[in-house]
Amino acid sequence: MLSFSTRRKSVLTGGALIASALLPFTVQATTTEARSARGAEMIRHLNNGEAQPNLEAMREEFPFLAEATEAYALGDVWGRDVLDNRTRQLAAVAAMAALGETGLMRVHAGYALNVGVTEEELKEIVYMITVPAGFPRAIAASQALSELFSERRSSVVE
Repeated sequence: MLSFSTRRKSVLTGGALIASALLPFTVQATTTEARSARGAEMIRHLNNGEAQPNLEAMREEFPFLAEATEAYALGDVWGRDVLDNRTRQLAAVAAMAALGETGLMRVHAGYALNVGVTEEELKEIVYMITVPAGFPRAIAASQALSELFSERRSSVVE
């Protein structure tokens, strides 16, 4: 019997990914493979056509967690059409910053910038979280965002 990862790779290379890219994200996927394909497409959409390095690294050591993240979090939840991508990313940045999860916040802040959120809007999120989460978490978030902004600015110059 093929492992889920092996089946997933064959599904993605067999044209299902192309078919899922043509469907709107609102179509409910019914199989784990279809949900994963939809999640993979969502990542590529948010990440300028690239795979997500953290997810791919997780896939090496924790394949079940990566597959569950891709199918459920990305395919089912992020694939919903109630919120637009800008709103969804701003909400994710705020939630991760408030939780003190600056690594994940940085990932979502990068996606936010990719879908048209401005640096000023991300800074405003940091100001907003001082109320529910406190200054230490806002300061940590500001430092992570400053690093991200600096990296992105230097990559544009090069």
